[in-house]
Amino acid sequence: MARTPADLRRWRRYLAAERAEASVYRELALRRQGQEREILLALADAEGRHEQHWVDLLGDDVGKPLPVDLRTRMLVWLARTFGSVFVLALVQRAEARSPYEDDADATDAMAADERIHGEVVRGLAIRGRLRISGTFRAAVFGANDGLVSNLALVLGIGATGVPTATVLFTGLAGLLAGALSMGAGEYVSVRSQRELIDAAKPDPSARAVLPDLDVDANELALVYRARGMSEQDAAAHAADVLATLHLDADPAVADEEEELDHVGTAWGAAISSFCFFASGALIPVLPYLFGGEGVVAVVVASVLVGLALLLTGTVVGLLSGASPLKRALRQLAIGFGAAAVTYLLGLAFGATLG
Repeated sequence: MARTPADLRRWRRYLAAERAEASVYRELALRRQGQEREILLALADAEGRHEQHWVDLLGDDVGKPLPVDLRTRMLVWLARTFGSVFVLALVQRAEARSPYEDDADATDAMAADERIHGEVVRGLAIRGRLRISGTFRAAVFGANDGLVSNLALVLGIGATGVPTATVLFTGLAGLLAGALSMGAGEYVSVRSQRELIDAAKPDPSARAVLPDLDVDANELALVYRARGMSEQDAAAHAADVLATLHLDADPAVADEEEELDHVGTAWGAAISSFCFFASGALIPVLPYLFGGEGVVAVVVASVLVGLALLLTGTVVGLLSGASPLKRALRQLAIGFGAAAVTYLLGLAFGATLG
């Protein structure tokens, strides 16, 4: 087969990428236990098979290992340093961008592997997302609400022409009131959700009567039918439970307990929401705290909030597996849109009062 210099460069690039991706999976596996560790090591082995494909094609032209691209090097560093769900989300996007489907030198099996790897990583990332979903949701919503609401408040009041001190104290009052409101709201919301889920869980004391059930009548099957199983599945599952007398192994119970864990704690959500709202709401007030006035303070506050909105949008995009840039720009547009409306209203009221 004719081997052009361009082919060799491309194959070496693929080889370097496969080696780096395998390294990412191995670094992540070091921070995992049990099944997740085994899955990550299996993915690393699969990347090793792809690596061997390019080694075989290159033969004597393998040469020295090429440096991988900046994105992959960053993934390796993040995996080695943090090993977090953020890395899994980035790896998921990287697997989805595999060039093998359009490359004749890659096998169909390799292209299929990369697509399936993306789904495997998606499943692992979902586990991590669920673990942090309750507190993370409160933190992101709190920070965004603090940024947007207090920027809108400060700009709206400032546009009326009131003294700078009034704008400053209004912003601080908005910070405190909003943080307390967000914290209390999250506490009530999560506590109520946990109570509703807890009320739907099976009564543990009901397990004690299992040995006394009438096997012929098998009323335990009604329990599983009430949980949504079909009549045939409920009867079969109830028979299995009665045969083992071990309701602890009931997957329905395990699913409900896992769902409760993913909600998070009421105090965790409340504290997270309070702190992140306050930190977000402080940013638009900073120029006024340091003596800024008029248009200069407005511009500085808007720039600082814009950068913070881009950051929170990027984080949400990474964790959700979506485009970080699109999420960041969406956050920015929503925040600046709300601030612009209140600023224009402040100008209108200021002109009216004047």
